[in-house]
Amino acid sequence: MNTLLIPYPEIDPVLVQLGPFAIRWYALAYIAGLVIGWQIMRRVCEQPPKLLSPVKIDDFLLWAALGVILGGRLGYVLFYKPLFYAANPLAILTLWEGGMSFHGGLLGVVVAILAFARRNKVDPFMLSDLVALVVPIGLFFGRLANFINGELWGRVTDVPWAMIFPRGGPLPRHPSQLYQAFFEGVVVLLVLLAVWRLTDGRRRPGLLTGVFCVGYGVARIVGELFREPDAHLGYLVGQWLTMGMLLSVPVLAFGGWLIARAYRRPALS
Repeated sequence: MNTLLIPYPEIDPVLVQLGPFAIRWYALAYIAGLVIGWQIMRRVCEQPPKLLSPVKIDDFLLWAALGVILGGRLGYVLFYKPLFYAANPLAILTLWEGGMSFHGGLLGVVVAILAFARRNKVDPFMLSDLVALVVPIGLFFGRLANFINGELWGRVTDVPWAMIFPRGGPLPRHPSQLYQAFFEGVVVLLVLLAVWRLTDGRRRPGLLTGVFCVGYGVARIVGELFREPDAHLGYLVGQWLTMGMLLSVPVLAFGGWLIARAYRRPALS
């Protein structure tokens, strides 16, 4: 029996309640990720090589927000609960109840990047590299919001830092949301910054995007080893393969292809 449990800090998921309107930590995580990422992208664009003008980044913010929200929600609907939402289509609109898929949001942002790049006649890989540089910030805040909401908890464990989540039953579990915030957010961001500052990565369109995809794919697959799979899905194979792992494999493979592609082409002058 583990006697060194860390108490779960129960935090109200609602930060402010104004009559029927509620400001939730989950929504603030998305807003913080978008706003901070937008400001960082503007600053990066002011440094050589000037990939895009800051004005273009301002214009892209709305496209990115729509890609994240629509893609994330539709991804959750299609990847995780297709039968439920087919029977309850109006429930798709209840975003405040949670239910977002990173992989769906990633596809949504990819569509936004391609559409915006075509309309504005810019290199989609230059734009995607800027986006890749700031996505870990949004992941970090999003995983912290998962922790505050007491959702997506980890598997049962006896490690000293295990926690008992209010909706996770009586057994101690890994605080896997914090693991994912660290590896998907902090570690992947540090790797991207190292490639940006210490190599010629900024002069190789698509390289940062590839590094992000590989880094996220590895971090997510490792994180899934500690995370309890969704109850309605369970393990897809044995007691190890989860939907999160399965969806991360093509992301990882695509990232490897992008890295190879970036180094097959000459660096920008």
